[in-house]
Amino acid sequence: MSHVENELKSQPECWVRAAGEAAAHGDVLPAAGERVAVVGCGTSWFMAQAFAVLREQAGQGETDAFAASEFPHGRSYDRVVALTRSGTTTEVLDLLGRLKGRTHTVAITADPRTPVMEAADDVVVLDYADEKSVVQTRFATTALTLLRAHLGLHGDAVVADARTALAEPLPEGLVGCTQFTFLGRGWSVGLANEAALKMREASLAWTEAYPAMEYRHGPISVTTFGTATWMLGEAPEGLAQQVRDTGALWVGGKLDPLAELVRAQRLAVAVAAARGLDPDQPRHLTRSVVLTAP
Repeated sequence: MSHVENELKSQPECWVRAAGEAAAHGDVLPAAGERVAVVGCGTSWFMAQAFAVLREQAGQGETDAFAASEFPHGRSYDRVVALTRSGTTTEVLDLLGRLKGRTHTVAITADPRTPVMEAADDVVVLDYADEKSVVQTRFATTALTLLRAHLGLHGDAVVADARTALAEPLPEGLVGCTQFTFLGRGWSVGLANEAALKMREASLAWTEAYPAMEYRHGPISVTTFGTATWMLGEAPEGLAQQVRDTGALWVGGKLDPLAELVRAQRLAVAVAAARGLDPDQPRHLTRSVVLTAP
């Protein structure tokens, strides 16, 4: 069994622990009314997108999400939250360095033995959610669970849905599809982006992601027999039938969107196995992107 498969199966337990610790980290996580930016790279950026929408929808304050390399230094924020599993990603460390002394920063990381511990003003360590795999699963969802719990938006039903996502078989015929599209609405757009990334990383699959209402504006043109469209969260009215009319496989999101992401992680591993790929050895990827000066 691969590292990534073992790690994704441990997510319910990680989520329970993170939710239980959220109150203890309340002093360093964003307070209501603060103007906040959340940054990361790759998977962490997509988790930042999800949290930014959740926080604004909860009425906690203006919240933006950026890839760390694209942070707008002309804007003013009360707090910047950086998500970084490794604690060594160059773009994140460079950004934290530039913000030092002028904007309060918080890092959420998995490894307390890395430069991010000194680069950020405050650090939350989720070492129990660290991973051996290059392909992220449990750290990303555990960090988002911590942030959801901080907003009061996590409950036992979310963990129950995650257990269901791990136990139930994937839809028949899904693994054999040749193209996959993930759709989201609101906070689940970030999760759809992450689901697509998991498919690309682990199984080299042709995969796309869109806000659900944008799907009709062009992307549906590639939908046909042998492709799959997966909705994370509630679908817009009529979309499921429109996809079925193309001959494609429609996968409706019946669980909490974060639990649906767990199902998508399982799909990535299953497609990799069907194609004879090792999901622990993704092509051209490393656990952390550390750049050296030319």
